[in-house]
Amino acid sequence: MEEGFARTRLDPGTGERFVPLRRQLGVSSFGLNQIVLQPRQRGRIHRHERQEEVYLVLSGTLTVVIDGEEHELAEEEAIRVAPALRRQLVNAGAEPVVLLALGGEGEHRGRDGEAFTAWGQQTGAPPQETPLPEDLPAD
Repeated sequence: MEEGFARTRLDPGTGERFVPLRRQLGVSSFGLNQIVLQPRQRGRIHRHERQEEVYLVLSGTLTVVIDGEEHELAEEEAIRVAPALRRQLVNAGAEPVVLLALGGEGEHRGRDGEAFTAWGQQTGAPPQETPLPEDLPAD
């Protein structure tokens, strides 16, 4: 895992159907891709051996065909697909579809976070035991 942080910008107008954001950001523990499907475009029918995937629709309407059954997702909807299920991403509409595809394998190791109440604090506590900070004051 790379140290520090990295940053990128989504670019739906790139002309590329598949943009590997994982590589741009140096992510090594899960896949992260921007996918843009123009009207009437569709991806390959595929499945994975170990990787589950989540598709998050940012704009447009995506049809995800899972083992031959169509599931329509609107903007701001997400779907998770288990590894062994065959799937295909389809844009049956008249507008482009922009989505993020996230994939990973293995068990999630949650609750490894450490939260702080101030920047000068050196030892934190589990987030669920750390109070949320006050909201910023109104203008």
